[in-house]
Amino acid sequence: MNLLNNTNTLLAFVRSVETGSFSAAARALGLTPSSVSKAITRLEAELRSKLFRRSTRYLESTEEGLALFERVAPLLRGLEDATDSMRTDGDARGLLRVSMPGEIGRLLLEPLTTRFLEAHPGLQLDLSLSDRHVDVIREGYDVAFRIGHPADSDLTARPIATLEMILVASPALLSRHGAPAAVEELRALPMLRYLFDGRTAAITFADGTSVQPNGRVGLDTGAALRASALAGVGVAHLIRCSVQDDLDRGTLVQVLPSQRLPGLPLQSIHAFGRMLPARVRLLTEFVAAEMRGLLKT
Repeated sequence: MNLLNNTNTLLAFVRSVETGSFSAAARALGLTPSSVSKAITRLEAELRSKLFRRSTRYLESTEEGLALFERVAPLLRGLEDATDSMRTDGDARGLLRVSMPGEIGRLLLEPLTTRFLEAHPGLQLDLSLSDRHVDVIREGYDVAFRIGHPADSDLTARPIATLEMILVASPALLSRHGAPAAVEELRALPMLRYLFDGRTAAITFADGTSVQPNGRVGLDTGAALRASALAGVGVAHLIRCSVQDDLDRGTLVQVLPSQRLPGLPLQSIHAFGRMLPARVRLLTEFVAAEMRGLLKT
């Protein structure tokens, strides 16, 4: 079998692995489930290998299927990227795999899954919401949005926004412990520890003063920090836009508002260099516009 002459069959196979079902693969490709199933059956017959274990409830790749997927998927993705990068009609198609910090994702999830996808009906969006810094290349992400300065010098970074940072606590916690008037008083309050790569991140103010949180609770996502701050567990160091609604409602209060905290950049990171696929370009522009709107409020 000449695989190069059977890209449609291979595409059906790759989408079946990615989505975990023939029905979902069919929807992604605009085909019927039976046509996808028949294509896989023909491919298995040609290769004389079982690519999937099937039942009425699940579809699981065999060892041979996974081996084929690992070799074929990057090639098909490269063809899609090459075609996508040359589109001039503003359209984008295919699967878009994105990693985004949890709290940024919480703020952008509704516009991404409604207005963005409605504007680009040929796109599928796989969105991972995590503060973890994914390996963009090895884990197969089209683009990752990160807070802070990127350490991956071999990737392309684009600044999206500068995020204002803030210390917040619940009124109940400040009622129990008192609102600090200086950094030294802050050290006496229970503070939530933000864990990054298993280590507690220090809080550094604009004047260079640094505080190492020593609270009893350490958490590795902004969402968990916000929830714990709302519950009165401790003082949290968070992005202002992620807690602006809480501040407006009075469920959280800014701590040490006179002590400025340096902002952090939000950046998009990708491995495409100058040949940026349309799907990544359109998403990045959309996220940038949405963030501009959020940061104005």
